[in-house]
Amino acid sequence: MFGDFLSLIRLPRVDINLNHAETVGNDPFYGRIVREFYETTRRRHPKFPLVKRYEYGVALCTIPKEFEAYFMMIEAAARRNFKKAERNGYVFSKIDFNNHLGDIKEIRQSTDVRQGSVASEILNGKVTRCSNPASTTNIHDYPYFGILKDGRLVAYAGCLVAGELCMIEHILGHAARQSDGIVPALIISIARYVMEHYPSVKYYGYGTYFGAGRTMRRFKRKFGFVPHRVKWTLGESRTESGGPRT
Repeated sequence: MFGDFLSLIRLPRVDINLNHAETVGNDPFYGRIVREFYETTRRRHPKFPLVKRYEYGVALCTIPKEFEAYFMMIEAAARRNFKKAERNGYVFSKIDFNNHLGDIKEIRQSTDVRQGSVASEILNGKVTRCSNPASTTNIHDYPYFGILKDGRLVAYAGCLVAGELCMIEHILGHAARQSDGIVPALIISIARYVMEHYPSVKYYGYGTYFGAGRTMRRFKRKFGFVPHRVKWTLGESRTESGGPRT
């Protein structure tokens, strides 16, 4: 615990603007989820009650201009996983969540242990249809992505795109296919998609770093997700909003 505290005060610092003002004209869903995320960042941290939940130790990767630069900055093992998945015929795609409900259920039920025991509502519960409306801009979105083989979904992720941030909020792979590199391929392919389709995004995130187990910390660092101290801006006025990457 004390070692984690010392690490907290030495973290690299970044400012992230969620550009809430740019949700005007989009479906109200996006204004709501951006504000809800911002409010989550300001809640007290469960392990360090004197700091905010998403202030210290946010697992972030700064998005470079080109995919090749990102690909070379991640660890060699991650690149090998990506290439292994490609060799084995796995394909990345943005997906319609509702077209893969059966496969998603199979993925969720493929093991009862991931980073700890899997909750019974995930193992035994029904997969609910997604009702998220389509976004009308590339500044805010909630896309789902997947890795498929022979038309079957074997890994999927849901991401919040909010101004300068793309945050992986949910990601799972089929336990029987993990050794094929499907989850690394998904994480890396999402980064490429973000660079190509969401020019306002500067930071790619995967939850928090401190509080995660050693194995999960190691996994996140493999893809460039390292702990940062973040100052969040909701961006309620257009004068607060930052522009796209340059």
